Amino acid sequence: MAIDQPAVLTDASRGLSSEEVAQRVAAGQTNTVSTKTSRTTGEIIRANVFTRINAIYGVLFLLILSTGYFIDGLFGGLIIVNSAVGIIQELRAKRTLERLAIVGQAKPTVRRDGKSAEIAPEDVVLGDLVELGPGDKIVVDGPALTADALEVDESLLTGESDPVVKQPGDKVLSGSFVVAGSGTYRADVIGDESYAAKLAAEASKFTLVKSELRQGIDKILKFITYLLIPAGALTIYNQLAGDQAWPDALRGMVAALVPMVPEGLVLMTSVALAVGVIRLGKRQCLVQELPAIEGLARVDVVCADKTGTLTENAMRLSEVREITPGHPVDDVLAALAAADPRPNASLQAIAEAYPTDPGWRVTTTMPFSSARKWSGASFGADGDWVLGAADVLLPEGEHRAEAEKIGSRGLRVLLLGRAERAVDAAEGPGDVQPVALVVLEQKVRPDAKDTLDFFAHQDVAVKVISGDNAISVGAVAGTLDLPGADKPVDARKLPEDAEKLADTVEERAVFGRVTPLQKRAMVGALQSKGHTVAMTGDGVNDVLALKDADIGVAMGAGSPATRAVAQIVLLDDKFATLPHVVAEGRRVIGNIERVSNLFLTKTVYSVLLALMVGIAQVPFPFLPRHITITAWFTIGLPAFVLSLAPNNERARTGFVGRVMRMAVPAGLVIATATFVSYLLVYKGSGQSELDKIQAGTTALITLITIALWVLGIVARPYRWWKILLIGGMVVLTLALFLIPFTQKFFALDPSVSAYTLSAFACAAVGIVLVEAAWWIGRHLVKRSEA
Repeated sequence: MAIDQPAVLTDASRGLSSEEVAQRVAAGQTNTVSTKTSRTTGEIIRANVFTRINAIYGVLFLLILSTGYFIDGLFGGLIIVNSAVGIIQELRAKRTLERLAIVGQAKPTVRRDGKSAEIAPEDVVLGDLVELGPGDKIVVDGPALTADALEVDESLLTGESDPVVKQPGDKVLSGSFVVAGSGTYRADVIGDESYAAKLAAEASKFTLVKSELRQGIDKILKFITYLLIPAGALTIYNQLAGDQAWPDALRGMVAALVPMVPEGLVLMTSVALAVGVIRLGKRQCLVQELPAIEGLARVDVVCADKTGTLTENAMRLSEVREITPGHPVDDVLAALAAADPRPNASLQAIAEAYPTDPGWRVTTTMPFSSARKWSGASFGADGDWVLGAADVLLPEGEHRAEAEKIGSRGLRVLLLGRAERAVDAAEGPGDVQPVALVVLEQKVRPDAKDTLDFFAHQDVAVKVISGDNAISVGAVAGTLDLPGADKPVDARKLPEDAEKLADTVEERAVFGRVTPLQKRAMVGALQSKGHTVAMTGDGVNDVLALKDADIGVAMGAGSPATRAVAQIVLLDDKFATLPHVVAEGRRVIGNIERVSNLFLTKTVYSVLLALMVGIAQVPFPFLPRHITITAWFTIGLPAFVLSLAPNNERARTGFVGRVMRMAVPAGLVIATATFVSYLLVYKGSGQSELDKIQAGTTALITLITIALWVLGIVARPYRWWKILLIGGMVVLTLALFLIPFTQKFFALDPSVSAYTLSAFACAAVGIVLVEAAWWIGRHLVKRSEA
């Protein structure tokens, strides 16, 4: 929704009145957008019920029902289970994400009836007067009404990294961010036509976008599809063209086709990711894109901004050291703090120390900019004053050396100086007379050291990148025992050559006086060296680097700019939450790889066994109920437990290759051993019903025995709960074959000792071959990763 003419306000400086706001709300002129942040409940239900796998199972289930053997339709329960689990997990994740998205959203400050208040973006109405300050996200479009040294970063819209200076009448665009100064603007374009509303909605959307893990699974499923077509066609022809009774032929056909579909693989992946989001949500971590969990697990370099990440945002004044006597230092500091309507952390600390405003008349101000490294104000007869980085404003000499000495203890040192001319002069403030060193101290986060120790233990390099003095940053990093903290680098001396820059950034660990553009360049330099980079930050100066990093991590109390572009937002501002995100990612990646081995091994042996049976033109050895119990105890129940279990294995590339190296040989061995054991006891087309049951039982014993061994391989290394899990599956399987009721219910007859011994003999050979294939595959993987 846009406004064609300027809104008529009774008093532009007071904003809209309550009556005007009510009129616009009644007219639907609010910043509400039709874009949803997640699917509706109905869409979730439809998406999880009407799937391709459910359709295949549904058709096969109806075929079994037509035979009258309802017990062979047990696999139909998978339709309900697949749908129910997917629906429940996505609904839970939907509620979690929507709740956290509301907590983490940017809230504009709107002036109404002369009073300012933060409101939700969707509550902005047409013609609202919106206030702007450093770090604010512009949520709707409109013209600037007032501008006090207002600089806006429009890089998200134009790609141009240089801030744009805005004057009254200039248009400010939603989706951009204020980097310096202050001002107000009028909301002329709202709702669906506002770019920012679309950006904000997209940022919190619950999606399973592409990731290395899911791309690998998709690649595997495509390969399997090619195998399913000939195997399925041959099975249908073999079962229906023989001399079997129609119901028996249908049951054999269904039993052969059902296990070919890896029904739980995609489901388990989605569940594992969704559970990860819910777990992290409970830790006040907003995951705006699900694959970010996986991505952070693959990160090998973390670039951390010092302020707000390793140290707390709040600061306090430590001391003031006069350089040039005779100046009212206390009054100047108090006046500077009072003159800035949006003080940064440094000015807030000064304001707390000097709360009494001397009442000086402010003629102009220059807000702090990370590019300038200073702020200032002109007070007419009381002079022009600047406050900024000592190593930027001071020339080489005694006072600068003193500032660096203080900064080497991890303190922030600012210079208070008197400028030659007005701070907003086109040619700059001119020569600055040093008056005093203002020393501030930051508090190191109590959890910062443990977090850095965790990353060091996991072979993840940490680079501290800060706009503060390099020596000061190194001192803080040194208190946390960060390797390389004793050799901080002043970013102003970094080489401009891309290759040399990459070498320096890779070798060193601590960098100070880094500009926003340099942060971005340093992230790119690390990526050029093959590193997967995560960037943490909380200020507008971190936005460009967060955008370019593989994973952007923003602090919840930071600027709306950083929260909008980051994939992960730490709503409680705890850097120590990152290890939990890494742990969740590794749990997902490692466990899905385990689960994939089980499901794909089943698909491979099912396809190959169907081909062998079809070529030999013999009846399929199993009933659908046999396939169901095999899936229960060798894959289904174990896979569910393994997919949600703890797993701290470091993420590695080459997912598809490792899975196929295990699944293909194991599937080939299981299919061959099962087929051989079946042929050893098969008595030809004239066999009795009892002979069929005994032959099928023999083949099933061989299949389940080797499949349980594969489960044991996949579960390595063993823990007590894994041993308990495997033991439980073995006990349940034995019960099926030994209890008279289950023997009858599942059509099993292991009473012929010779048949059972031949089954175990074939299984023993298969186990040896599977174990050998696993050791060879493991050796090949290690060689490829070396």
